[in-house]
Amino acid sequence: MPEMSNLDSYPPVFRHLNGAPQIAAELKNAMEDTQGSVPIPVVDLQFLSLDKLGEACKDWGLFRLVNHGIPPSLLSQLQDHAKKLFALSFESKQALLTSPMSYFWGTPALTRSGDALRGALNINWLEGLNVPLSQLPQFQSEDPMLDCFRLLLKEYGRHLARIATTLFEAMAKDLDLDPKQSQSYLAESTGFVRVYRYPSGSMADEAWGMIAHTDSSVLSIVSQDQVGGLEIFKDNKWLLVNPIPNTLIIHVGDMMQVYKILLDFNFFSAFISYYFVIIF
Repeated sequence: MPEMSNLDSYPPVFRHLNGAPQIAAELKNAMEDTQGSVPIPVVDLQFLSLDKLGEACKDWGLFRLVNHGIPPSLLSQLQDHAKKLFALSFESKQALLTSPMSYFWGTPALTRSGDALRGALNINWLEGLNVPLSQLPQFQSEDPMLDCFRLLLKEYGRHLARIATTLFEAMAKDLDLDPKQSQSYLAESTGFVRVYRYPSGSMADEAWGMIAHTDSSVLSIVSQDQVGGLEIFKDNKWLLVNPIPNTLIIHVGDMMQVYKILLDFNFFSAFISYYFVIIF
């Protein structure tokens, strides 16, 4: 999340953050509850231990993945291309980033009835790209930078599918699920990549990036830049998860928890989806 001098690259709503004391006050009060960084469990994909994987999922709901097999050069190229795309003017991004590479920003939180919540801390101050991996082969762009980004995402998606499948099969084994049955639950075609950019510099001092939430997926595979900012809620307090180069953060999503509950009742018939996130 580098310092950006081009204010025009941000959505219009973000350009009015400066000078909004009520936002800064709300954020300061909330951040007082945040504790320091914490060493989260580490899982080695090359030497995968079911015991360590199971403990991390049950006790933390997330872990740091090492030896995942994604080339550092690929992650670096993805970040570089994403930063160039987000540095374009807001109007250019709206025109260029169309289906299936959809562009979004400033998503409000919703109540259970579907109504948008008001207030500074109920708005996701971010912009992002949503990319369904299954639609990338059919996507063609005349813009060289965007087409190169598409090819990088395709390669990245193949790695993510491999990682997600390996982890899910190990989790299924830890849950004593039949291997053949578990394979039918993980639909690789439902995977997608989300690329997020958060307000930088003084903007970041006056607004949230993303509000407190859980992931609805089975697994979220997160690749961060080195700025950091990811937090988890454990033991009634918020803890920082510091970035470490060439590692991934794996979140166990809501669907995986539902899956475990349904297994306890010997009932499960739905396909499982998963998604991946790159944070810059």
